Amino acid sequence: MAVKIKLKRLGKIRSPHYRIVVADSRTRRDGRAIEEIGLYHPVQNPSRMEVDAERVAYWLSVGAQPTEPVLAILKKTGDWQKFKGEPAPAPLLQPEEKAARPSFEALGGDDEGKGEAITQKKKAEKKDEAAAESESAEA
Repeated sequence: MAVKIKLKRLGKIRSPHYRIVVADSRTRRDGRAIEEIGLYHPVQNPSRMEVDAERVAYWLSVGAQPTEPVLAILKKTGDWQKFKGEPAPAPLLQPEEKAARPSFEALGGDDEGKGEAITQKKKAEKKDEAAAESESAEA
């Protein structure tokens, strides 16, 4: 029985996410898996890749073959280089911490109320114009 490390697709039509699974090579893409060893979310920015390094090392050592997409993920995480005895790649980009927006008070905001912003309604303007026209017509 040939064992493959491949991606199992989950998610909606335009928001895919994948699980990295070990499965028999004859099973369907989303079929039964022997073990789930990681996940991959390509839509997130930066994309999220989590791999259980110990289980990947085990399955590679017993002869499981990764598919091309999984091989690319393993090369980015450094698990493939560790298995082959090559130097590790540069670390993956981590999402930047978003700086908190300054508060209103920090920007020098006043606590004094300047009143409400009220806009005259158009119906009231039309009634005032009609009343003024009728007064001018009477005079």
